[in-house]
Amino acid sequence: MPEWLDDFLWTYQNLVHALGINGLLALSMYVVLAVGQLSLGQAAFMGLGAYSSVLLTLKLDLPFLAVLPLSCVAPVLFALAIGVPTLRLSGVYLAIATIGLGEVLRAVYLNVDWLGGALGLSGIPGRAESWMIFGLLGVAILALWAVGRSAIGRAMAAIREDETAAQVMGINLARYRLGALLASAVLAGLAGALGAHSSSFIGPNEYGFEPAVTILSFALLGGIGTPLGPVVGAWILTLLPEVLRGFSDLRLVFNGVIIVLAVLFLPEGLLALRMRRHAA
Repeated sequence: MPEWLDDFLWTYQNLVHALGINGLLALSMYVVLAVGQLSLGQAAFMGLGAYSSVLLTLKLDLPFLAVLPLSCVAPVLFALAIGVPTLRLSGVYLAIATIGLGEVLRAVYLNVDWLGGALGLSGIPGRAESWMIFGLLGVAILALWAVGRSAIGRAMAAIREDETAAQVMGINLARYRLGALLASAVLAGLAGALGAHSSSFIGPNEYGFEPAVTILSFALLGGIGTPLGPVVGAWILTLLPEVLRGFSDLRLVFNGVIIVLAVLFLPEGLLALRMRRHAA
């Protein structure tokens, strides 16, 4: 590796890692939006993956390559537990329900001593490498791209466009919605594990309402016409606080404004707009 690149990665390692981790979180939102569901449980899945991975590392001293897949177990089980009752809901009702469940988990982290309580857990070994983060991000993008071009992807698009028509065509809405929620849990759980072993600290407030809104803004800004859209949105919003360091405390305000502007003027996201202009 050239010396200048090595110096750059050392100086901006946390930012580089954040780009990949936030890309995975954006994809976790993409898969549920792809079936027309507004679920905001991704921060909760991320927290479960983070806490699971840290406990497996600190208590059992497992190798990180074993910790990564195991860290997805708790988010997937939680997704299965909430999937049947909550996926009967839609729109803002589903969003409220999943945010509420995430806040319940945050309260658990705050009040359970062996999870670190309000102080969180520190001393986490930095085992997340750049090649792991971006390798998983690349695999996730390719997998979702392939799914989008398959019969499954066409069924998901039909559900997103018109649930009633999709059901008449014989598409099992519950199965696709639950499948999307489970895929979201896996991606967010991986992001949580990678984030925990990149920053060396986790705390309950990292997995509450604010991160849930931020993850939603990733997908809305980039668009969900392609898996690349949410990733682009995540990278823009990850780099923005670095460019505007003096306004970093207003991050949630910026994200809220972006959500409003995206809904009003860019319903298909930035990437879809760019593709339309190129085609024109």
